[in-house]
Amino acid sequence: MKHKILFISSEAFPLIKTGGLADVAGSLPIALQDNDQDVCLLLPAYQSILEQIIETKVVAETSHYGLKINILETTLPGSSIKTWLIDCPQMFDRPGNPYMAEDGNPWRDNAERFALFSQAAVDIALNRCGLSWQPDVVHCNDWQSALIPALLKTFPHSPATIFTIHNLAYQGLFSSQTFFDLGLPDGLWGMYGVEFYGQFSFIKGGLVYSDRINTVSPTYAKEIQQVELGYGLDPLLSHRHLQLSGIINGIDTDVWNPQKDKYLRQNYNAKTLHKKTANKSALQKYLKLPEEANIPVIGMISRLVEQKGLQSILDAMPKLMNMPIQIIILGTGERNLEQDLLNWAKQFPDKLSINIGYNEALAHQIEAAADIYLMPSIFEPCGLNQLYSLRYGTLPLARNVGGLADTVIDCNDNTLKDNTANGFIVTEDSAEALVTTMIRAIETYQNQQTWQQLQLNAMTPDRSWQSSALQYIELYEKAIEDNRARF
Repeated sequence: MKHKILFISSEAFPLIKTGGLADVAGSLPIALQDNDQDVCLLLPAYQSILEQIIETKVVAETSHYGLKINILETTLPGSSIKTWLIDCPQMFDRPGNPYMAEDGNPWRDNAERFALFSQAAVDIALNRCGLSWQPDVVHCNDWQSALIPALLKTFPHSPATIFTIHNLAYQGLFSSQTFFDLGLPDGLWGMYGVEFYGQFSFIKGGLVYSDRINTVSPTYAKEIQQVELGYGLDPLLSHRHLQLSGIINGIDTDVWNPQKDKYLRQNYNAKTLHKKTANKSALQKYLKLPEEANIPVIGMISRLVEQKGLQSILDAMPKLMNMPIQIIILGTGERNLEQDLLNWAKQFPDKLSINIGYNEALAHQIEAAADIYLMPSIFEPCGLNQLYSLRYGTLPLARNVGGLADTVIDCNDNTLKDNTANGFIVTEDSAEALVTTMIRAIETYQNQQTWQQLQLNAMTPDRSWQSSALQYIELYEKAIEDNRARF
C-alpha cells in the first residue's frame, strides 16, 4: 500500500553529515520511494546546506517563538526526493557543525533550535502550512526530532509516528526550566512524559509518545532494554517492548560499489578480486607506507572516541606494532585520543598512518585497500562501515555487539564449512581480546585460498536498502494501525 511519509532528520547525506544518521536519511527515503511510497524529507536549513543548494523556493511560512520561518523546497541531490528545509536564520544560519560551536561545546540554544524545528514539523504534519500534503506517517530520528511525536499526540487525529533510535547515548537533556521557557504543553511534563529525573528529555518525547519505536539492529533493540546500554531509559523501553523492534540499516550500493567507485585506483568485484591489491599498493604509496603486498593492511574510519574501542586499540598498540601489519586510521574525535594515536605514528611511521579529519575519497580508498577493517566498538547500534567493508571484500574484525553481532559472522570451523564466515569477532572490550583476535586474523590471512573464500562470503549478500525498506513499510503499516486504535 502507498503511504505518505514525512521523514524528519537533523542531517542527511550528501547535504550535511556528522555520522551514520546522515547516511540513513540520505538513502532510506530513496529506497522507500523506489518501493512506491510518497516520501518528503524535512531538514533544518543550515548555512552549509543553503550554500550547496542551487535552486530553492519558498513554499510556505510559519512562525514560532516570535521568529518567522520559511519552508523552502528543493530536491535531495542525486535523487527526486522532495526536500523541505526549515529556514530560520536566527537558529540555523551559522557555520560548521550543526550541533556544536567551534569550541567543541554544544550550541547553547540547541533546545530552542530543535524545539522550533519540531514545531514547524508539526505544522507540516498537520497540514497547517497550505502545502496540500499531509503524511500518513511521520518518521522521526534521534533526539533532535524526538519532540515531534509528543507534540503531535496533543492533537486529535494526528498522523501515525515512528521514532528511530540511532544512538541512545545522545538524548537531548536540558534543564526543567527549559521545558517551561519553551512554552510546551503542560501535559507533556512529568515522569510519564518528557521529564527525566528532574530534567527535560527530548528523546523521551519519541520513546513515550511514538506509535512505534525502532532502532537500527535487532541486537541493539535488545541491548537498550538492559541496564548497561539503557542509559536510565531501559525500564521505559522494556515497558514498550511490544512496540520496539530493530531493522538493520542498508547501504547505498551505488555510492559504495567497488565495481564503479570513482575514488578507486582499480575497480573490482567478487569475480575480479585479484584486482583489489592494486588499491592496496596505491594507498600505501600515497600514505608513504612500505609497498608490501603480502602483509595485511588494517583500515579504520571512525569517530575517535571511547565508544569505538579506541582505548583498547591504544592499550594494544605495543603488541600490534610488533605484528607484521600496517594500520591506517581516518577520523576525528577526542583530542587526547587523536594525540595518542599521532604519538604512536611518530614512533612507527612504517606501520601506522593516522589521518585526522574526514576525507570522503580517502574513506573509499581505505575500504578498498584494506584487508581487515578494525571495529572493536564498546557498543554499536548498527554500524555502517562493517557493511561497506563486507561489500568491498575487506573482512571486519569487530566486537559482538549491536549491529556488528547481526552482520559479522566469526571465522571458525563450522562457519568456514557452511560458507557463512565473513570476519573475526572480538569477544570483549580489552586489549588482550583484540590482540588475540588480530593474531587469529593474521594467521588466517596466510592461507590465501581460505581468505578469498571469506571475501566471497562477505561480498555475496545483498547489502542494499531494499530489504530494510520493505521492513520499514511493514512497520509504517503497524504504526498506522496502532494510531487508528486511539480514535
